[in-house]
Amino acid sequence: MSAETSGSETLGAEILGTAAKGPQTMGPPTSAQSLPGTVYLVGAGPGDPELLTLKAHRLLSGCDALVYDSLVPRALLDLIPEGCECHFVGKRRGHHSVPQRSTNAVLVELAQRHRCIVRLKGGDPFLFGRGGEEAAHLVNHGVSVQVVPGVTAGIAAPAYAGIPVTHRRAGSSVTFVTGHEEIDKGRPGVDWRGLARCSDGLVIYMGLHNLRQICAELLAGGLVATTPAAVVQQGTVTGQRQLICSLADLADRVEAEGLGSPAIVVIGAVVAERIPQCAPEPAQVEMPIPF
Repeated sequence: MSAETSGSETLGAEILGTAAKGPQTMGPPTSAQSLPGTVYLVGAGPGDPELLTLKAHRLLSGCDALVYDSLVPRALLDLIPEGCECHFVGKRRGHHSVPQRSTNAVLVELAQRHRCIVRLKGGDPFLFGRGGEEAAHLVNHGVSVQVVPGVTAGIAAPAYAGIPVTHRRAGSSVTFVTGHEEIDKGRPGVDWRGLARCSDGLVIYMGLHNLRQICAELLAGGLVATTPAAVVQQGTVTGQRQLICSLADLADRVEAEGLGSPAIVVIGAVVAERIPQCAPEPAQVEMPIPF
């Protein structure tokens, strides 16, 4: 599959300004800087292209091959060089998905033929992104690999709704947790009742499918019905919607208003500390990439 270029090279200039005039180390990797066949596990951030890190931008601009998910904006694909070999390996509930073992095999195979391979993942590769699994697989197959952290949706999506995920008046702890209990049925399930007792705030990834059960378990674990809660759909990009209500009403309100994935759920007193006036405008880009 070859990459399609749209001539949007100006996106990089808008993001970086004059960064291209900086030290030589900011340019594409050279053979002196990186051994041939290095796979970079790159965090694309939550969607807004301006939240891409400088390092991620540099690697995208100089990569020989790209393996990417659906939870990245198309605007980032405009950064790759002409002739870059591209592979789409998106995963989403309700759609045919590329198995993880196939993605692992593609990365190893590309490392035999290319010098700089970018594995582009939405958010941060090591936070519910299977980056640790891919890194271990690559190391076990003798492939050089480096992780490039990205801005995670669990922080950015609430921020784009004006919600701080921590606040001194709202407690001393926050827990990032997946609500997608079916990812691996061989592991223990999330102890929601335990989390209700031990964490001041919860940031839930992939939680809408099991939201009603999650809310019931949190209430059974001791959270009061009036606990503030929020859902941010399509955080940081076109189509962003947010819902603020009580924990007891959350599942019904999400269903009534038709909110869907991708979305971040926030539960706890931090939601009451929301400051809408500080929320950035969502970027005028669309994601996820359709299957």
